[in-house]
Amino acid sequence: MNAPLRQTETSTPILTDRFGRTVDYVRLSVTDRCDLRCSYCMPKGFQGFEEPEHWLTFTEIERLMGAFARLGVGRVRLTGGEPLLRRNLPDLAARLKALPGLFDLSLSTNATQLARHAKALREAGVDRLNISLDTLDGACNAHITGRDTFEAVMQGIQVARAEGFSPIKLNMVAMKGVNDHEIERMAEFAMEQGFILRLIETMPMGQTGRNAQYLDLGPVRERLVTRFGLVPEVRELGGGPARYWATPDGAGRIGFITPISQHFCATCNRVRLAVDGTLYMCLGQEERFEFRPLLRDGASDAELEAAIREAIELKPERHEFREQPGKIVRFMSQTGG
Repeated sequence: MNAPLRQTETSTPILTDRFGRTVDYVRLSVTDRCDLRCSYCMPKGFQGFEEPEHWLTFTEIERLMGAFARLGVGRVRLTGGEPLLRRNLPDLAARLKALPGLFDLSLSTNATQLARHAKALREAGVDRLNISLDTLDGACNAHITGRDTFEAVMQGIQVARAEGFSPIKLNMVAMKGVNDHEIERMAEFAMEQGFILRLIETMPMGQTGRNAQYLDLGPVRERLVTRFGLVPEVRELGGGPARYWATPDGAGRIGFITPISQHFCATCNRVRLAVDGTLYMCLGQEERFEFRPLLRDGASDAELEAAIREAIELKPERHEFREQPGKIVRFMSQTGG
């Protein structure tokens, strides 16, 4: 039985799952393609991409996100693969930003194409950027990503800052014996440049994720708290899973995303829509709902909204990355970052 659609004092719909969690955030994958092959995400030589005719069109995406927005979803993040490989992405961004109720539109990118697209994305209404940057060493970057793109990434970051994106968050997947020796250097770089560093634990998604050199961020956090005098950040910085700590003057911030050592399932507020219209309720579980057939069979707005409520009822209580690390065989890029 579907949970009732509750109302706030301002009559704004609230979408809740069967565990009482509010779902107000959709991570929207616009492509499963990527120009990199990061060691923890997509295997070298992978060719199992979704056929383009199965991709949701911009019009289908706009309709579905409009239905989510009417049900209280106010945050949408454009992801991939690498979202900037989807042609005319700023056009989609502008259409989404115009949806009533959607107040926060952000983008996750590896920044290899960002210098060319930053201005158009900003003009289209993208508010914030999360940029993958696992290292400040060019050779290490090539080792992790499979390509020598370090200079292009750094250029993209600087162009994005010049275009007025703020905040810019740098996502560093921390891996033992690979880039963990650079964490303090990355923190200093981010603070000097006015960026927010986010450290992320690897997740056992697909063979690549299981082969990644997992690093528990608990001891790392303790080390950085001592080094920089960090204190817990009380302000919300984007509505995602990171727990933030700040320098005493508030000028520097570091976020920790710890799905393994300290999971955040009890407060999970997000779902992920893959490029083919499959809605995944959890990175670490298999519950899903197919929206493409509904969209292409002429479903009404009311039917889409009812389907969204039905889908949210499938959201599991928590993942089982520790208990069943081999359970999820799909790669991160297939789910949406």
